[in-house]
Amino acid sequence: MIVPESTGTDRPVRGIAALCCWGLVLVVLLPLTVLQSLDARLGAALAVQCVVVVHTGTALARVMTGVRAPVIAFGFWLFSYVWLGLAPLAMLATDTYPHGFVVDAETSFTTTLLVETGLVAYSTGSALASWRASRASSVLEPILARQLSPGRVLLLGGAALLLAVVLIPGQGGLPAFFASRQAANEAAAQASVNRAIAAWALSVPAFWALVGLVHVPRFTAGERTLRGLRWLLLPLLIAVNVVVNNPISQPRFWAGTVLLALVFGTSWLRGPRAFRFGAAGVAFVVLVVFPYSDYFRYDKREPVHVVSLAEQFTSNGDYDGFQQMVAGVDYVRTHGFTPSAALGPPLFFVPRATWPGKPEDTGILLARHAGYTFDNLAAPLWIESYMWAGFPSVLGVFGLIGAVGRRIDDLRYRLRGRPGTLAALLVPAFGFYQLVLLRGSLMAMVGPLALLVCIPLLITRKPGRTALPPAQEPGYTPPYAASSALSTGGART
Repeated sequence: MIVPESTGTDRPVRGIAALCCWGLVLVVLLPLTVLQSLDARLGAALAVQCVVVVHTGTALARVMTGVRAPVIAFGFWLFSYVWLGLAPLAMLATDTYPHGFVVDAETSFTTTLLVETGLVAYSTGSALASWRASRASSVLEPILARQLSPGRVLLLGGAALLLAVVLIPGQGGLPAFFASRQAANEAAAQASVNRAIAAWALSVPAFWALVGLVHVPRFTAGERTLRGLRWLLLPLLIAVNVVVNNPISQPRFWAGTVLLALVFGTSWLRGPRAFRFGAAGVAFVVLVVFPYSDYFRYDKREPVHVVSLAEQFTSNGDYDGFQQMVAGVDYVRTHGFTPSAALGPPLFFVPRATWPGKPEDTGILLARHAGYTFDNLAAPLWIESYMWAGFPSVLGVFGLIGAVGRRIDDLRYRLRGRPGTLAALLVPAFGFYQLVLLRGSLMAMVGPLALLVCIPLLITRKPGRTALPPAQEPGYTPPYAASSALSTGGART
């Protein structure tokens, strides 16, 4: 049975006071905190960057005080605000960047304009999707309404345990999963591609098996065997995830995706009020804790030194996204656009031996262009799409993801009364995986993304023929609801 959207007595309302408070914090106080210790150098690029900060801060405040718990929009605007809003604000104000590549003022101005163009396109696509129905809804609705299949979930749990028994010894045993990321990366560099594939084959199925067991509908009294298997697998899968998805040897973005998908997938965080508290907690962690969470990255661990946000943004390589975009704009000015590079991400699975001209990873390409001796760098979606065909491709890409993201958030909200749907599982996971996907590069992220999306599709099945409620604003009561109540004497079904 579908839970009604809302009634006149419990209609969720955006907290105007909360919106004003968050707007004040995100648009005024935090930017001033970043700039107060800096000797800002005014210019056209910095002026446009201030517009970016206002745009992203306002949008993030609206998302965090909304009435529909939009996880997809929250992930997008959180990344945009921190990595492409505050961080470039500090860089442009001081002309100081995490890496050594610095360009002229014109290139910096073009880069800030590129960021704002993508944000405007995203906002426009989202607004258009909220005003009228689209073909995306007819495609996405039956997919997100898919229901968990208990038998398939249990099979995946058994397969994840089997993979752990078979593959963990080949990855170096249990100690290797609690070594530093430096040790893990060095081992991966000396190993074959098969070892990297095996690592993802361990992490992603174990994650989805645990999520599936948490969300699978309760078994009835007559299904004692299935219920017993569930309680047997649950602690084992928790232990496996602690091993293969811990934040010590795994990238922080992935470990965070696993944890936040489990937390935000719970029923009590689907409501707007609880979501606001959860979103505020995530924003705090990203701004304050994230810069110091790479403690386990290296074998030799130095004491943690707390520094200002401005110093973090201008010296920490975790915030190199804007500088990589600057390098990308400079690359296009020198070498021109590369439309064929757009084929790389969707055809990531084609080996280079079969496709000699396969596009190179954009992060590596830009690192080489900038003259770095290291190449494990970001390539935000903004610069990837810009390098394909300039501003028109940026407008098209971000307009599309804005519209689709809005449709996904709306469908998840309408499906919130159905337990065990694909929307309840996949949307929180993708919402937070966005942070690494938007940071890029796409060639490095689409493989895990494909695995992240395909596995939940395999453990769900088509739902019954119960239709979703109409896509109306909260507080709307469909006309058929009253007539149905009258015809049944007001009885609840």
